[in-house]
Amino acid sequence: MIITLRRTASILATVGIVALASPAALAQAPTKAEAGVLTNAAGMTLYTFDKDAAGSGKSTCNGPCAANWPPLMAAGDAKASGDYSIVTRDDGAKQWAYKGMPLYLWVKDTKPGDKTGDGFNSVWRVAKP
Repeated sequence: MIITLRRTASILATVGIVALASPAALAQAPTKAEAGVLTNAAGMTLYTFDKDAAGSGKSTCNGPCAANWPPLMAAGDAKASGDYSIVTRDDGAKQWAYKGMPLYLWVKDTKPGDKTGDGFNSVWRVAKP
C-alpha cells in the first residue's frame, strides 16, 4: 500500500510538473514542412532572401521590398528555440528566422503549395527544412 501511494504521488507530481511546463514545452514551431519546403500555418510557402546574412539578426527586406515579400511576423512575446530565431526589423517589429535566415511570404503566391517566388531575381529561394 505504501509503495502504491508513493508511486501515485510520484506520478501526480510528474503530471503537475509537465502541466506547468507544457506551454513552453509544447510551443509549436512557427512553420511546418510540406512537400519539402517550409510553410506558414496556412500552408503558404516561405522564402529566404540571399541578401540577408544568416545569423545577423537583421532583415534587409524593408519598405517596398516587404510589401512584395511580407515577413513572417512573430508576436512580441514569441519564444524562439531550436533552429528558429527572431530578428528585429528596421521598424522594430519581430520576424521569424530559420537557421538564422529571416522568413518571408510572396504576394504572388495565391494558394497553399504555390512556389512562384522561387528563384525570383536570382535572390529569393524557397525555405527548406
